[in-house]
Amino acid sequence: MIRLRLIFIFFIGLSVASAQTLNMDLLKGIKPRSIGPAGMSGRITAIDVVQSNRNIIYAGAASGGLWKSKNTGITWEPIFDQETVLSIGAIAIQQDNPSVLWVGTGEGNPRNSLNSGNGVYKSLDGGKTWKKMGLEKTRNIHRIIIDPKNPGTVYVGAIGSPWGDHPERGVFKTTDGGLTWEKILFVNEKTGVGEMIMDPANPNKLFVAMWEHRRQPWIFNSGGPGSGLYVTFDGGKNWKKLGKKEGLPDGDLGRMGLAIPRIKPDVVYALIESKKNAFYRSTDGGQKWEVVNDKEGEIGDRPFYYYEIYADPKNENRVYSIGSLIRMSEDGGKSFKATVSYYGGVHPDNHALWIDPNDPNFIINGNDGGLNISQDMGKTWRFAENIPVGQFYHVNVDMDIPYNLYGGMQDNGTWVGPGYIWRNDGIRNYYFQEVFFGDGFDAAPDPQNSRYGYAMSQGGYLGRYDRQTGYVKMIRPTHPDADLKLRYNWNSAFAQDPFDPATIYYGSQFIHKSSNKGNTWEIISGDLTTNDPAKQRQFESGGLTMDATGAENHCTILTIAPSPKKQGVIWSGSDDGQVHLTVDGGKTWKNVTSKITGMPKNAWIPQIQPSSYNPGEAFVVVNNYRQNDFKPYFFRTKDYGNTWESLINSAQIGDNNYVLSSVQDSEEPKLIFLGTENGLFVSIDEGKNWTRWTNNYPAGVPTMDMVIHPREHDLVIGTFGRAFYVMDDIRPLRELAKSGVNTLNKKVHLFTPPDAYTASLQQPPGPRFAADATFSGENRAFGAMISYVITKSAAKTEVTAAENSKSAKGKNNAVKSEPVTSTESSKGETSDSVKFEIFNAAGKLIRTIKELAPEESGLHRIQWNLSEKGVKGPSRSSEGGRRFGGEPSGPVVLPGVYKIRFTYAQQSDSANLTVHSDPRLNADQEAVKQRYVLQHELMDLTGQMATAANRLNESLALLQDFEKRTSGDAENLKVAADRTKVVKDSVNILMDLLHGKEDKRQGMTMSEDRVVMDYVYAAMNYVDAIDSVNDTDRRVMVQAREKVEQVVRQVDQFYKGTWSAYRKLMEQTRLTPFKDYPQILSK
Repeated sequence: MIRLRLIFIFFIGLSVASAQTLNMDLLKGIKPRSIGPAGMSGRITAIDVVQSNRNIIYAGAASGGLWKSKNTGITWEPIFDQETVLSIGAIAIQQDNPSVLWVGTGEGNPRNSLNSGNGVYKSLDGGKTWKKMGLEKTRNIHRIIIDPKNPGTVYVGAIGSPWGDHPERGVFKTTDGGLTWEKILFVNEKTGVGEMIMDPANPNKLFVAMWEHRRQPWIFNSGGPGSGLYVTFDGGKNWKKLGKKEGLPDGDLGRMGLAIPRIKPDVVYALIESKKNAFYRSTDGGQKWEVVNDKEGEIGDRPFYYYEIYADPKNENRVYSIGSLIRMSEDGGKSFKATVSYYGGVHPDNHALWIDPNDPNFIINGNDGGLNISQDMGKTWRFAENIPVGQFYHVNVDMDIPYNLYGGMQDNGTWVGPGYIWRNDGIRNYYFQEVFFGDGFDAAPDPQNSRYGYAMSQGGYLGRYDRQTGYVKMIRPTHPDADLKLRYNWNSAFAQDPFDPATIYYGSQFIHKSSNKGNTWEIISGDLTTNDPAKQRQFESGGLTMDATGAENHCTILTIAPSPKKQGVIWSGSDDGQVHLTVDGGKTWKNVTSKITGMPKNAWIPQIQPSSYNPGEAFVVVNNYRQNDFKPYFFRTKDYGNTWESLINSAQIGDNNYVLSSVQDSEEPKLIFLGTENGLFVSIDEGKNWTRWTNNYPAGVPTMDMVIHPREHDLVIGTFGRAFYVMDDIRPLRELAKSGVNTLNKKVHLFTPPDAYTASLQQPPGPRFAADATFSGENRAFGAMISYVITKSAAKTEVTAAENSKSAKGKNNAVKSEPVTSTESSKGETSDSVKFEIFNAAGKLIRTIKELAPEESGLHRIQWNLSEKGVKGPSRSSEGGRRFGGEPSGPVVLPGVYKIRFTYAQQSDSANLTVHSDPRLNADQEAVKQRYVLQHELMDLTGQMATAANRLNESLALLQDFEKRTSGDAENLKVAADRTKVVKDSVNILMDLLHGKEDKRQGMTMSEDRVVMDYVYAAMNYVDAIDSVNDTDRRVMVQAREKVEQVVRQVDQFYKGTWSAYRKLMEQTRLTPFKDYPQILSK
């Protein structure tokens, strides 16, 4: 018996544990918002266009997915967001059937911040759906070519991972549309495809530039014996390596660019990195080559990062070389001229170029700042400002209302912009302000005044900026010993002290501390890295072509993390795998690296997140992909680093999905978010189980940094490829972490809503009608955000086709959780709608919101616009003065606490909501209350007018009916008919008194006479304010009261006299029922 009980307890425990994995189908109401910016976009690595319809453009981003435009770049949509990788290296359209599309993942630009992929994908419907076609281990695919005569034959050029040797490199070929693959060109495990082109006149002839290269965290080497130029004439069955004999350079080669003019395929161009970089040309199809230009300043630069060339399809002498600039030659490469100056309106650092084969004037360019389109061969360009693929390294927030986001982007500066706005429309690009130039990294506001803050750029440069004036003071620490070189990482460590707003920390190989906002510094640590001389070779980086930019600075501190729980506790992590801790503010340091079991040696430590619950607790993010190890690593200590545990579940996160960031919720310790190279994960059981977040968030986007806003409880995300995202109000997830996922299975449940603000809304600056090309990030909806759960009945009901066409009642198809047993009978269940009743502090019902119930079970959200119930205005129509269904809106509520009661299927739940006034207005609350009373009076006056109009409409309908029924010749009805006409005329006179004379002229008409409601509306306009009630307000209120009273009194007198007498007459004819109308005005 005891044994059976233990088994039972074991299975109960197992059930509870498994239940903590979230079901995303039940969380569709939580939708992270993509807010941009897109004004500084991100690296576009691949472009292809439907040649028969150049309206259709596909653009691939280094880590932001695949984008499609159907209108020549006016609008764009992401079409790869459901896949678990967003790094795009190659795109190929099957031009004879452009619905077929191939994509190679993993960019081909092996810089220090490149992103990897997981194979090749294919779509048969223009990108609506995708199927992975294999080659997962290639890591990075730089080219795909489809045989134009046999589209089942496809060539894939895999550049491979730059971080280590592996055999899945070279050229792969399929002849069955991707079902099977054959590796047809392979050199060695260090060498991949740097370029691949097909002869436009002979699809069996291909040139392939094989490139040996290797990146390590501290150095990059381009070139080696594996590099070479190969040609095949039989589709890859046989290859010939071209060399000195054919006129190519001798010795080790590096990266190459290749191009063939469509108009004259015997001409072949090659830009070759060697001991002497040069531009080559062949006029016999590649059999013989000659150098035509070896001027480094002309032909191209930085071979490791770009070095691509493109031939004009209609002019064999016009060729483009793209690198830092776009350079064009009109003489076959003998001379080149930049088409755009450096920072001359088009972002430098170019990676992709597409030239229309039918119209060479039309060019599309992809660079580190986004995508540009030219229709005059590069003389002028149009920037696609609505592709938000920015690569943020960090994100931070301030405490402004609304709050702002701060972050630095790869090659695109440091920016500040709103998390949401109290304006109409979305979050446009010009709401974001650049505060620091260069490659942007960490940025943070001054907690004492968000006008000021800190920002970084490459090389460890650190500045204190003034957002209002643009003034920047450089404050990068120096060392007392002028001869000691400080080593700053490309992405140096920065931190603010949680206990002292004037104290900041900065990392080189030492930790620097300033107690006066960067004016002066002190060093509070020794060298907290391995200080390995063999890994301090950044000045030798590049290989055949030097490229020492500081990106390979090594043995540096990456993260500094002061504990928010206990002052003096500070963690540090380095790029060579060292984790240190001080508990006395830096007087002494302890290296705890050796105690982290399972952490690879010399790994990258990009983040340490100290707990806000326990001063000895911290979470350490580790990744090791720079040593060709793509596994995820994430550790926690609870005892100041003496013992550690891994919080990784590879089955849920993935074996090759390394970790980039984490954040633990500050109010519920079991709620943890994990950012990885391929997506966002959430745990509600302290890391035992992880769920990939996919609702309204790209499944595979690198999630680089996160912060939870301490006031508004939003998860703010800096992605490395899709700019900023904001997950509004994560408190429902807190509740799930605290109470369990069964909360999502309740019949009804209402979460505590976030505080709301009665904010005043503005129009956006700039164009009021911005058309379609303007980026508009997703703004938070105005008002109160209400999150609730419903669970639809599991009982199946038969629904006829007619019933099904009327409503969504009875649908249960999306529910994946265990069914909940309900005590209510399905037959008596009212489940077609959800109802929200709002009560004020006095318990008075002030608003009812009723709408159709969602079709699916789970968590959903609605917005209440913070208005009370209003009244319908007067109208000549019997339907009243409101064209739309639902309860009309009245005055905005006063600040205070309100109760929300939520009802579904005869069950209810309730929660309180706090409403604040607009903090920007500093309104006199007594004046607001006085005006609130006046608004209610005006609403009552409107109601009186509506009642009068409704009665007159009813009476008019009755009179019109009587006219028809008394239209005969019967003598006994003649008196009734005559009297009906007289009374009808009286009603129409009153209607004109209420609404003005009806103008039946076509077009836009205007009456010179004011009607009663004009006085009411005028009073509404004056009373809707926040200052003290003044003489003008009182005057317009008196006018509105008097005008309404005059008209309503006449209506009352009409019904008391004329209508009453008419009723007596008509009742004698026994034709119709009447109803009693009480006086509208109280005595």
